[in-house]
Amino acid sequence: MDKVSILVAVYNAEKYLQTCLDSLLAQTYHDIEVICIDDCSTDSSLSILRTYAKRDARIRVFSLDENKGQAHARNVGLAQSTGDYVCMLDADDWFSDDAIQQAVSVFKNNEATDAVLFDVMMEYDGRQEAYAMPDFKALTGPEAFRMSLSWAIHGLYMVRASIHRKWPYDETCRLYSDDNTTRIHYLASHEVRRCRGIYHYRQHPASATHAVSVKRFDYLKAAESMKRQLELMGVSENIMAEYEQQRWLILIDTYMFYHCHANELDCNERSYGLGELERAWRTTDTDRLPDALKRKFGYRHAPTWGLFRVQEWLYFSLRAILGRNRK
Repeated sequence: MDKVSILVAVYNAEKYLQTCLDSLLAQTYHDIEVICIDDCSTDSSLSILRTYAKRDARIRVFSLDENKGQAHARNVGLAQSTGDYVCMLDADDWFSDDAIQQAVSVFKNNEATDAVLFDVMMEYDGRQEAYAMPDFKALTGPEAFRMSLSWAIHGLYMVRASIHRKWPYDETCRLYSDDNTTRIHYLASHEVRRCRGIYHYRQHPASATHAVSVKRFDYLKAAESMKRQLELMGVSENIMAEYEQQRWLILIDTYMFYHCHANELDCNERSYGLGELERAWRTTDTDRLPDALKRKFGYRHAPTWGLFRVQEWLYFSLRAILGRNRK
């Protein structure tokens, strides 16, 4: 029987951790190792982990002396993993009892498959909502990569350990870099399939990725890191062009954040944010952008940084005015 390594990065998750761990111990597939990495929690999370480890030898606990974020914690766990397949489970989420069994069955029945997506149930306070994906049997790696750019397919999956160890979690930023790892794994796969095991994904209204924070500009660094990794993989020019378009859209989206929320940042944060935006603008390979974007107001590259800023100010100001008028 093939072993599955499940990585659980934990930081101040005492409120949800027992639900997470109970779902793992209830799995119908038993040949698992649950690698829990406490990222220097200040609540009772580490104590809860150690209590569960005493109950079941399949749970292994590692404690970090310094908080370095989920990606680093997962990489610590990945280095300790011994499974044939690897997946992760956030400490505030949980699996259906048959999730691991369902994923392994897909691997066993399809030798070319390298990654298997779970079905995802978004868990809001008092209601559930299924993550809608196209109904596919199998995707090639490039097809899955392209679909992940728009999140037509999500990033909650099991992957062959050989791929994951070659491409560990991207630690460029505490936020946003995990998207890179997902896309690299899909691209490195011969075939990507899905299973009917359910990943229950808890939704928090005050998610860090939606907060007004200077960390929002890390999105640009994460995108730059992704481009470097694609270059190292030696992917086709088509893939590079598609991702450069994605990187440009990330720049526009991040500029909208700056336009809308600059007054909520302090002077140093605004200066830093503008610097990151300008660096992303200057390093864009405009030859790889499609003509439709080059002609579209608000999305044109513009010959100088100053003109680009004027364009963005006009574009987002007009959008705000039109939005108010529709109300």
